[in-house]
Amino acid sequence: MTGRSHPAAAPAPGDGRPAALPPLLPGLTYLAAALTRTALPPAGETAWIEEEAQALLAAERFAAPIAPLATRRPGLTLADAYRIQWAGARLRIEAGARPVGHKIGLTSAAMREQMGIAEPDSGILLDDMVVPDGGTVTLADLVSPRIEAEFAFRLGRDLAGTAVDLETARRSVDQVQVTLEVIDTRYRDWQITLADSIADNAACARIVTGPPVELRPGTDLREQLLSVTVDDEPAASGRGREVLGDPLEAVAWLARRLAAFGTGLKAGDVVLAGSVHASLPLRPGTEIRAACEGLPPVTAHIV
Repeated sequence: MTGRSHPAAAPAPGDGRPAALPPLLPGLTYLAAALTRTALPPAGETAWIEEEAQALLAAERFAAPIAPLATRRPGLTLADAYRIQWAGARLRIEAGARPVGHKIGLTSAAMREQMGIAEPDSGILLDDMVVPDGGTVTLADLVSPRIEAEFAFRLGRDLAGTAVDLETARRSVDQVQVTLEVIDTRYRDWQITLADSIADNAACARIVTGPPVELRPGTDLREQLLSVTVDDEPAASGRGREVLGDPLEAVAWLARRLAAFGTGLKAGDVVLAGSVHASLPLRPGTEIRAACEGLPPVTAHIV
């Protein structure tokens, strides 16, 4: 991969609170407000954000990729990339989708190396992305899909704040499940920067969810091995520690990031912690299974 990203500049200190901006999702405010501490620019200066969100939605709908955003808008900030992500989520919600949680991407060194991106990102999970265990993923509906195995968590209580740590996150999670995430880019050839990934909702396309089970006190997922088979042949594997040292640390990381945006995680939210291995290409006519000792497996049929 040739795309590389550069961290966004730190927010400039300001006097008083950031200006309130119109919410794009229930209970959440425009991410750019927290990142930049500035008011929303005049409508004429943000029309392109709506246009980019519409273009990504069309690229997905017609499985027709577009040129990476960073090549067309050099210097694109992460703040603007999140604006595009949330504008796209709003369009889908207006069309009837419902938010169900969040995904965290690029949490393993293998995925960051594969994508040529230096830090994690996050996206929004909507109910029209969810495929039940044993369900079908149709490649004709996607652009350039790949698949990866992850731990997913369901929050039993609200979790928010800039000081959330691993143990606080652990106490807030009540269920864990093995999940297959189908990632896809609506940009051409996966030649993307971090900003491109964020704008494209962290490349989330589908999630295939295994049966959830209680996350019991003392459960240590760091050494748990997630294994992926394609038509019963071993294809990839990785241990929980590949995700920021502990997959529950990804939940804490997300809570801290959302706190900077003026919000947090809610009871009932699903959080995908990120892949433990480099993503795999998809081929029609295959069955993909992810398994972990002590947890129910999950299966997807690719057509």
